[in-house]
Amino acid sequence: MANVVCEISVTQAPLAARVSDIAAAGAVVDFWGVVRPIEDGREIEGIDYEAHREMAEHQLTQIAEQAAKRFELKLVVVHHRIGFVAVGEASLFLRVASPHRSEGFRASQWIVEELKKKVPIWKRPRFKVESHRHASHADRVGITV
Repeated sequence: MANVVCEISVTQAPLAARVSDIAAAGAVVDFWGVVRPIEDGREIEGIDYEAHREMAEHQLTQIAEQAAKRFELKLVVVHHRIGFVAVGEASLFLRVASPHRSEGFRASQWIVEELKKKVPIWKRPRFKVESHRHASHADRVGITV
């Protein structure tokens, strides 16, 4: 049982990364930031993201370079969407490859925290229109006619 290999896949699409892309690393950590259905206690349809694109790319590059040096990473990939992102869709993809898992996990968390502090990307939730706003007054207050 010493040479056990487990391969598990739950997907309809091919994976984006090939093993050869990350062969020099001992660990690869992927993080997907996904739009949640609730923002400030209210249901949303999604989030509109806006950015100062050049500055955002510059800041992301600096953060990635700092992380690579600080955590001895072999690879850093950061993709952040702008425009409307619906609930359940990814707004952020982050991949790091590192010699060991602890550096990979710490680097991922550090990168996300730095991104939130320094990168000029703004989000505006698009709240769902409550269905009772479209109902008649009698329906909203529970009056039966």
